[in-house]
Amino acid sequence: MAGATENGCELARCYTLTHSDVTGDLFLTIGSCYDSKCVSKRYTRFMRDEVLAELRKGSETLSLNLHYHVSGGLVFGNASLRNRILRRFVEYNIREIIYGDRAFFEKKPEFSQIPIFVSFHSKNKKYEKTENWGPVGQYQRALK
Repeated sequence: MAGATENGCELARCYTLTHSDVTGDLFLTIGSCYDSKCVSKRYTRFMRDEVLAELRKGSETLSLNLHYHVSGGLVFGNASLRNRILRRFVEYNIREIIYGDRAFFEKKPEFSQIPIFVSFHSKNKKYEKTENWGPVGQYQRALK
């Protein structure tokens, strides 16, 4: 999206990761905000299986934060089933986001130490969690 380059929008970098259930293709949008046009489509609002992520500066440190919609609102499936399914794809989604923005991460090798936090959002407190999934470097692929 406008404003996002391999050099730009470092501290307001948002990722919108969606996919096609028909083809299995993944679509990653990188910008200074989420791709609201992409996630506002009727099917996407019903399935709520998009991944929203952001590179942001907290009180003292920078982190990569992924967000999954487990339950609440208009979603397909119960929280327990969705939690199991979404968790199977977390590592893959982290790798795809980092790979999709590899030009940015290659220019900033110090970012390999940034922690990744994954938040599961749910009306059910059992599934409402934020977890540390390790540093970015743990998920970077060899690009050569």
